Amino acid sequence: MIRLDPATASLAAPPTVPAWALASGRDASEIDAAFQAGAALGALDTLARAQASWAGTWRQRLALRCAAASMRLAGRAEDEAALRDAWHLRPAGADPGPAGAILGAWRQLAGQPPGASADRLENIVGQLGLHWEGAALADLGTEIEQVVRSQRPAPFAAAAIAAHVVAVRPDCELLAWWLADLVLAHGLRWPRPVPLLMAQSFGPTFRGEAGGKRIRPADKNFERAVCVALVHAAADACRLAAELSRRAERLIAVAPKLRAKGAGDVIQRLLDDDAVSGSLTTKSLSRFAARRLFERLQQLDAVRELSGRTTFRLFGL
Repeated sequence: MIRLDPATASLAAPPTVPAWALASGRDASEIDAAFQAGAALGALDTLARAQASWAGTWRQRLALRCAAASMRLAGRAEDEAALRDAWHLRPAGADPGPAGAILGAWRQLAGQPPGASADRLENIVGQLGLHWEGAALADLGTEIEQVVRSQRPAPFAAAAIAAHVVAVRPDCELLAWWLADLVLAHGLRWPRPVPLLMAQSFGPTFRGEAGGKRIRPADKNFERAVCVALVHAAADACRLAAELSRRAERLIAVAPKLRAKGAGDVIQRLLDDDAVSGSLTTKSLSRFAARRLFERLQQLDAVRELSGRTTFRLFGL
């Protein structure tokens, strides 16, 4: 029998971004936008520092959203469902392909402390499908350190590193957005970055006017757009946290009803990641037993099937 404390499922009620911070949108002045971003990030700060049982799923689902938005910059067509398949249905240790590698870069951002060593930058550049010579990459690491030490407010530091990357390498905008979230986490002293800005980059926040040209890093009004984007990104992240908190509470509450050996490991994986393969096998769980376990969890309304298929299924909160 599995016994988990339902109290570990949530922070009580996950915070929300104040309604007034969302009110004025992209028409806000730079000062107002910065003030609203501060309020939104203040709400998100609680989540970014929390140790809720579902925090892993929350971060990885935000990473998936950013990876899906990345496909447009990468000239690819994969959506969230295709990225899930590329990552979770591959054999253990197999290459996830170009799209899956981009998802892997965002998953790494969400899962590791916000460091920017030369080795890590080289690895991320490769995963994003980009090319950056070693010496120039070392210069980029130095620039990141300078921006982090500059004591600029975190949203403006994030905008600064994104602008620097695009100024030096216009073809590396994808890396610019990845680093923006990393530098934001540095500035806010979060234990791990929260993938936020990439998911907003093609939205109305980064349009000068309806149907206008997209505001890219280093363009006029980019800093203000970053502040407004962070308000909406934080609000989306808080809403996702509220949803996952409820689902995690339900999953943990039904855990004592499960009798399958290895069920505890499956529950932990569901709390730690965006999705778990329905054909998962472990030392104590066969593929057949896993299928029965997920069917039982569905009957108990504790998990959702995410693929919409009857075979090669994926499950998650």
